[in-house]
Amino acid sequence: MTQEDMAQLSREELIDLVLAEHARLEAAQELLEQMKLEIEALRLKIEKGKKPPTNSSNSSQPPSRDQKADLPAKRKKHRHGPPIGHMKYERKFVAQPDHIVEVKPQVCKRCQTDLSKENGRLVDVNQITELPEAKAEVIEVRQYETSCPCCGQKQVGKPPAGLEMERSFGARLEATVVYYRQQQHLSYLRTQSALHDLYRVEISPGGIDKIMQRGGKAAAEQTAPIQTAVQDSAVVHCDETGSRVDGQNWWQWVFCTAQAVFHVIRFDRSVDVIQEVMANHEVEVWVSDCYSAQMKSPARERQLCLAHQLRNLQAVVELYPASFWPKAMQALFRSAVHLHNERDHLSPPEFHAQVQRIERICTWLLERPLQQKDAKRLHKRYTKYRDCLFVFLHRTDVSPTNNVSERALRPSVIHRKVIGCFRSGWGAHAYAALASVIATAALKNISAFNAIQNLFGVPSLPLTEGV
Repeated sequence: MTQEDMAQLSREELIDLVLAEHARLEAAQELLEQMKLEIEALRLKIEKGKKPPTNSSNSSQPPSRDQKADLPAKRKKHRHGPPIGHMKYERKFVAQPDHIVEVKPQVCKRCQTDLSKENGRLVDVNQITELPEAKAEVIEVRQYETSCPCCGQKQVGKPPAGLEMERSFGARLEATVVYYRQQQHLSYLRTQSALHDLYRVEISPGGIDKIMQRGGKAAAEQTAPIQTAVQDSAVVHCDETGSRVDGQNWWQWVFCTAQAVFHVIRFDRSVDVIQEVMANHEVEVWVSDCYSAQMKSPARERQLCLAHQLRNLQAVVELYPASFWPKAMQALFRSAVHLHNERDHLSPPEFHAQVQRIERICTWLLERPLQQKDAKRLHKRYTKYRDCLFVFLHRTDVSPTNNVSERALRPSVIHRKVIGCFRSGWGAHAYAALASVIATAALKNISAFNAIQNLFGVPSLPLTEGV
């Protein structure tokens, strides 16, 4: 529309034209704002796509989930076998063998003369280790009632330990069932099959279930002193992992000390579980990752797991390869761990000087301004928990990592992957109680099978003299 055309319009027509133009401009402005939002969202998606994929070196992802790279065809092949200088290992002879077999020639191969009574010369000795045929033995216990000929009082015979009338299986067989389920992660059907194939034992899944209940109940009665030992310890390592119970997400917690290992499985991942276990007791040092519930634990000091921090820093290094700060913090943490491992090889003044150097470098790095978002997040964490980074350098009983707890939880993670989940709450609690008893016994050099067998009492075999 030209200026002359507009001059011929009336006032009302001009107003309508201006309003229409204004509405069009507003619509165009709205569309522009919407396009800006779409462009920003697209930019964020592109930036997110540029981040390196997570793996076991820069996150808590297990190595089994890492993408395995193909090895180059012309790679340098390593020498197989033991390293050079490795001491040769040979099986040692047993001083007192169970059986001795004399192998002597009976007849002369040339003239057929009888040689069975001739004294020969020993030329070679060999020992063979073999398992005897495994077959369960059934013990029938017959209980009698007798009337006293003098007073007429009726007396019922009391079975010896291990042969109680309420028993259907001996302590050693019950311990084997729990060992297969707890330590070897066998399902009910595989446990049933193993007992049948190896020992010719006929047992139903219901019988296995009752044995597991008795084992869990007996183990639960022994967890009180284990919990007390954890509460009275100076240093506690703690961690948690997921657990599936009756189709729901629960959490398995572990509390490790030099004297005891305590497992609990709860429908909770909050600090309430720690407060329940510690029961108003305060320890000197609490070693854990930086999970918020762990940082509220009752302790005078806390030590962050540096293995977790190194992985977190590695993620920032891969995201910002040219950044100085995350690489420097990684080098500082590794230097601190190395100094901890070399403590016994350094004099106290030299060790103290190295500790002071690490503390100064850490303070200097935390005073540096940062721009990257992910690096600033770790910078904020280390500034907040500055006193929780190098406690292990000032105490000999504190570790720089939480690997103690990680190793204590590893069998439970394997159990979860193999079995799948616990079908009931009592099964989860029984597993935790048994894990506590077995892990604590291992600190005293007691095998897992012996620790389990002690829960069920005296084995029925061999029969005691006079029975």
